[in-house]
Amino acid sequence: MNTFETFSQLHQQTEPFLLGNIWDVNSAHIFEAAGYKAIGTSSHALATAFGYDDGENLPFDMILRVARRVIETAKIPLTVDIEGGYGDSAAGIAERIKMLYEAGVVGVNLEDTLPKPTRQLRPTEEFRQLLTEIIDRLERENVKIFLNIRTDAFLLGLPNALDETISRINIYENTGIHGIFVPCITLAEDIQAVTRETILPVNVMCMPALPDFNTLKSLNVKRVSMGPFLFNKVTAQTSILAKNVVEAQSFAPLFS
Repeated sequence: MNTFETFSQLHQQTEPFLLGNIWDVNSAHIFEAAGYKAIGTSSHALATAFGYDDGENLPFDMILRVARRVIETAKIPLTVDIEGGYGDSAAGIAERIKMLYEAGVVGVNLEDTLPKPTRQLRPTEEFRQLLTEIIDRLERENVKIFLNIRTDAFLLGLPNALDETISRINIYENTGIHGIFVPCITLAEDIQAVTRETILPVNVMCMPALPDFNTLKSLNVKRVSMGPFLFNKVTAQTSILAKNVVEAQSFAPLFS
């Protein structure tokens, strides 16, 4: 099996698989050593680590550089969050996906919102057509990569988030994509309504109110992402330690 097939099969297990969301090469190694089966960049964490705001502000060549180095040194599959695709056209987005594929990336996240000037959903039919054109271009180039499509009604807090999500999934799943990502969905009944609506594997993301993994298994979730939350926790702990060193006027806090 190649890495694409290995990664795809992770989405077909009874147990949902936990994706370690990385922000650099070292974090990739940490997740691999901890036994994770796959890793993926968090766009927010990666951008913050390099001093950029989230929302396609981190230059694409930096994403590509990190991806290449991770793939050179880690043995588990890597998927990359490319937000809205870093392009205004299907041709541009497909070209960036191809570059990641040629570097050894097995999957990408692509979202149905535009981040600027304020985050908003693309019109459904417009995004469906964009997906169709991207997939057509990738197939003609023989690019086999796992397309995990993020739909953002829950992230945006829309009052009709469940209905909007299901409506979009019903349209997107016929384009040839491989998975559906619904960040910020947390209620068990909403998750179950989504997983019942599609044959595609459903990905949910770490949130304070997200059910535990056994419950997610019973709801037929196939993939669970961390988003930027582990990165945020590590950063907060680093901030505390840095202050403690100043307050102690010694390095004792680093060894206590």
